[in-house]
Amino acid sequence: QVQLVESGGGSAQPGGSLRLSCAASGFIFSSYQMSWVRQAPGKGYEWVSVIPSSGSNPNYADVVRGRFTTSRDNDKNTLFLQMNDLKPEDTAVYYCAAKRGLNSAIISSNRAWYDYWGQGTQVTVSS
Repeated sequence: QVQLVESGGGSAQPGGSLRLSCAASGFIFSSYQMSWVRQAPGKGYEWVSVIPSSGSNPNYADVVRGRFTTSRDNDKNTLFLQMNDLKPEDTAVYYCAAKRGLNSAIISSNRAWYDYWGQGTQVTVSS
């Protein structure tokens, strides 16, 4: 059974930090590119970051570049998103998503394009 389970969400003040995790199981994690995609209240999905299967050269949306860092531990089948200098506009449900592909790093906010999708974790940034 395939599972992507996000954790680490919560509330933070502007300028604060949170670290999200996504625990994967039921598929060969190291063969998949992994992405973070978010959905703000009343809005569509917004792609945040992608990291290739190797973990090298992640890519970021311009709105989070320099503030967010994504990484992965293929031994522990876990994806991470370190979020620093949070802003109110970062408030959203954050999803991790998997797409099969060795060292690919394709950008997509289309949920149907991904092979697997997590249940999401809420991040709220407010003072």
